[in-house]
Amino acid sequence: MENLAQTKVGQIVAQNYRTAQVLTKYGIDFCCRGGISLQEACQQHNILLETLITELETAAEQSDDRDYSSMSLTNLVQEVVDVHHKYVRITIPALQTYLEKLAKVHGERHPELHEIKQEFSEAAEALTDHLQKEELILFPYIKAMEEAQEKGYPLSRPHFGDIDNPIRMMEEEHDTEGERFRKIAGMSDHYTCPPDGCQTYRVTYALLQEFETDLHEHIHLENNLLFPRAQQLFTDFSFK
Repeated sequence: MENLAQTKVGQIVAQNYRTAQVLTKYGIDFCCRGGISLQEACQQHNILLETLITELETAAEQSDDRDYSSMSLTNLVQEVVDVHHKYVRITIPALQTYLEKLAKVHGERHPELHEIKQEFSEAAEALTDHLQKEELILFPYIKAMEEAQEKGYPLSRPHFGDIDNPIRMMEEEHDTEGERFRKIAGMSDHYTCPPDGCQTYRVTYALLQEFETDLHEHIHLENNLLFPRAQQLFTDFSFK
């Protein structure tokens, strides 16, 4: 955790996953906007750099059972699918039901609920398609590359040409959904239930916030850990 001020925020989380909670607390996007330095992030969010560094170093010292950086690509892919893809698929129907109910009951007094419902509906459709493309096209090839390298098998070039092509598409879709949830957070006053909100209102906003947090972690694992390693393996590979 040396020279943190000039280290990219995405790299900080890649080095130690525990730091994600600290950055999230201060509203710093370490996934889609993880390419800026910690110092730049502090300037953008008006945060005292020394304070943030202290908190990051404290978080980094805590034990972390999930050492993603040492996982094989196959295990990292499986982690993404079993944890984050599963979470998205399970949570989308519940959130759509809650948002539909909120818009009907509270939409007249809180018209932003209609916009939030629409934005989430579009996110649900886009993410469902996104997960399928990863699981059917990109992820199987990443796993095949690693197995071929380990066992000395020959491997043909993929039908998509260069692995940068699907990865670039996935990253663009990550950016789109990251921006969409920044919009949802803004419309919901960062998931703050209004005084006249019911229990369903509070639960829905809490679940939306959890969904965004999981999405950030999901995107981070792919953008900052899985994809760069897959690209390097592809570059090093000798195709038949």
